Amino acid sequence: MSSTTPPGSIRHILEVDDLSADELLQVLDLSGDPNPPKVLEGKGMALLFEKPSARTRHSMEMAVVQLGGHPVTVAAAEVGIDQRESAEDVARTLACFHAAIGARVKSHSLLERMATVSSVPVVNMLSDQAHPLQALADLLTVKQEFGEISGRRIAFVGDANNVSRSLAIGAGLAGAQFVISGPPGYQFESTNLDRIAATGGAAEVVDDPFEAVTGAHVVYTDVWVSMGEEAQASEKIDAFAGRYSVSKALMGQAAADAIFLHCLPANPGQEASEEILYGPQSRIWQQAENRMHAARGLLAWLLGVS
Repeated sequence: MSSTTPPGSIRHILEVDDLSADELLQVLDLSGDPNPPKVLEGKGMALLFEKPSARTRHSMEMAVVQLGGHPVTVAAAEVGIDQRESAEDVARTLACFHAAIGARVKSHSLLERMATVSSVPVVNMLSDQAHPLQALADLLTVKQEFGEISGRRIAFVGDANNVSRSLAIGAGLAGAQFVISGPPGYQFESTNLDRIAATGGAAEVVDDPFEAVTGAHVVYTDVWVSMGEEAQASEKIDAFAGRYSVSKALMGQAAADAIFLHCLPANPGQEASEEILYGPQSRIWQQAENRMHAARGLLAWLLGVS
């Protein structure tokens, strides 16, 4: 099937808004199904890693297994993207053997090139612009905690990065209120705000983190220095240190039943205090487990329902 299916007829998930609002809710519903349809029975899924990962590899491999399939994890050196073979030919090759391709890459444009030619679905496992699987896991956690996502206030304290961008897009599709607080120079650009607004939602951008978290149901943060940004570490830490660290005082401004989320790995004492990371309001391990459930729900929808 993979060698004859026209690439233009394939659904790819490179960002959360590759799903409609209704489709997003369908994926989240499927994520909670303990007996998912075996849409990968007798099939494989290639998991290509340009960047290493703990949660992404384990969650994706187990999601594929739970759907009856066989995951094949591929290191970047094994295929030599744009060295031994072009990204396009890597995608064409993997599509000969697999029902879907997941890729964790440095540049989002590489994913777009693969999706353009692939005769099987391409799923973004992380790029410099987007992290849709993390956003799905985050929204699933909110749904589990509060029963519904619509109407909830999600406050992100920190960098306007790939994680916050995808979460803002997902929040907009799900009807949640999203606010982000970070220092000037590390806030959403207008193109990102326009894309978030296209979901029907909006991202409120404020400098003051206490204003952002006031009344929030979810307080979220991420590392200040992402993988690949090591050269900017000193500059970014100086910009965020102190004011944009999630402390007990900051968390105290949120709603009484608020939860704390972090996509991990974390630096205790930097972007969040240890008492918040591992305290009673933290749901970081539930959130981490939900990476597997959300991936399973997405693949069940993508390969079975869509």
